[in-house]
Amino acid sequence: MDKTDHYDLLVVGGGINGAGIARDATGRGLKVLLCEQDDLAAHTSSASTKLIHGGLRYLEYYEFGLVRKALQEREVLLRAAPHIIRPLRFVMPHMPHLRPAWLIRAGLFLYDHLARREMLPGSEGIDLRTHPCGTPLVDSITRGFVYSDGWVDDARLVVLNALDAQLRGATILTRTRLVSAQRSGSSWDAQLRSRDGRLQQVRARAIANAAGPWVGELLTDTLKLGAQHRVRLVKGSHIVTRKLFDHDFAYIFQNPDKRIIFAIPYQKDFTLIGTTDVEYHDDASRVQIDESEVAYLCESVNRYFKRSIARTDVVWTYAGVRPLLENDESAAASAVTRDYRLDLDMPPGQAPILSVFGGKITTFRKLAEEALDRLSGPLAITQPAWTHDAPLPGGDIAGSNFAAFAEQFAARHRWLPDSLALRYAHAYGTRVERLLRGAKGLFDLGAEIAPGLYEAELRYLHDEEWACSADDVLWRRSKVGLRLDAQAVGNVRAWFERFGGDAHAAAEPNARLARAVHV
Repeated sequence: MDKTDHYDLLVVGGGINGAGIARDATGRGLKVLLCEQDDLAAHTSSASTKLIHGGLRYLEYYEFGLVRKALQEREVLLRAAPHIIRPLRFVMPHMPHLRPAWLIRAGLFLYDHLARREMLPGSEGIDLRTHPCGTPLVDSITRGFVYSDGWVDDARLVVLNALDAQLRGATILTRTRLVSAQRSGSSWDAQLRSRDGRLQQVRARAIANAAGPWVGELLTDTLKLGAQHRVRLVKGSHIVTRKLFDHDFAYIFQNPDKRIIFAIPYQKDFTLIGTTDVEYHDDASRVQIDESEVAYLCESVNRYFKRSIARTDVVWTYAGVRPLLENDESAAASAVTRDYRLDLDMPPGQAPILSVFGGKITTFRKLAEEALDRLSGPLAITQPAWTHDAPLPGGDIAGSNFAAFAEQFAARHRWLPDSLALRYAHAYGTRVERLLRGAKGLFDLGAEIAPGLYEAELRYLHDEEWACSADDVLWRRSKVGLRLDAQAVGNVRAWFERFGGDAHAAAEPNARLARAVHV
């Protein structure tokens, strides 16, 4: 610990906001270190509903600025990463006793026009008696509305931001915790501890506190500072069932409690249903769904689908804690704003710390851009914002036409099974050739450690994407775990134990994985 490494910016937190800030900062010429106490996207950022959306329901709370900002980001992100982000059409069946048709039409008109659209079609009314989306619905529902938003592989979005930051010169340390930091004039002297107990001394000109649910704890407990804002922890839980419909549309269902529930096509053979909004006061690292939430989600979709589902139909669950900006303690959890605040603390002559309160995955890039703009004075940043038109790794696909890219990739590698070729194209985009490394057949990919999971992919994820355990691969960098039995999962764990994985991580069960029912 004699050596002290020097950086311009220390980013604390490896969720979407931290990774986005690290990427933007490195691209503006800063020397950046990001530390994350667990895996990238290990918590909130892999537990979302996986949507890039404006938030149609936020219009009812008059959050027009937030919705407009999010709508502006939809197409920016679709162009930046067309392999992991794709357009998705949503069907809202009309239930007259919940919201009148004129109100829905007015909301959709605003949704269509609050921001410029080039890639996404607008909204329309549909007759569910003749539209394919009406087939799974109960016969009493005869009309509905369709609008556009986007779907995202949320955990891979985090990884790709961190990867872009690293490719531009940032240092990314996972399984590394900030244990202390003190101001020393115009710098921070910080101490980091890795999972194996090693300590590292770091000096940074500024800190970006993007610790998500732990943002306040880091300020008050670790750094012994005050906080201008607070976050309200709200648990959002999801269930996954075998697919409940045979088309590519998603559904948005209105509930009598004024909340909405999504039912989304997921991983080809499944349906993702969520989310709940439940006040949470326990350890954010131990969050899990409870049976009342499972029942709530089942009941919500059973109001609409002919085929009822129950707990026995659930093949996987996951839950996460959303650190929402506290603006009204009396407001219902579902009404708490999804907007964010950036708090810059910089006493005269002292090193700055910028803390992120709140936010949503859709607006991460804009949040990071604003964070660096706030730090531009203290850190004398001269390079302008740059991420608006910059693709993420693997996203430099001609014309953002993923379908054409996937077809060409499959044609060049006819030896790959169709499903594997499509999964590779989606996950890695133009970087997929780095995984294949000139392979000419399946035999060149090494041993098949689990069905559809070859050693070449595990080595790539370990060497280039910070994967240290089976959970990192099966439930974040992919969702292959949905299709594996216990023996196959054990094979992946054993591979990491043999080939340089983090023994501590490999031995530590992922809470969400432990509750999965493998199919």
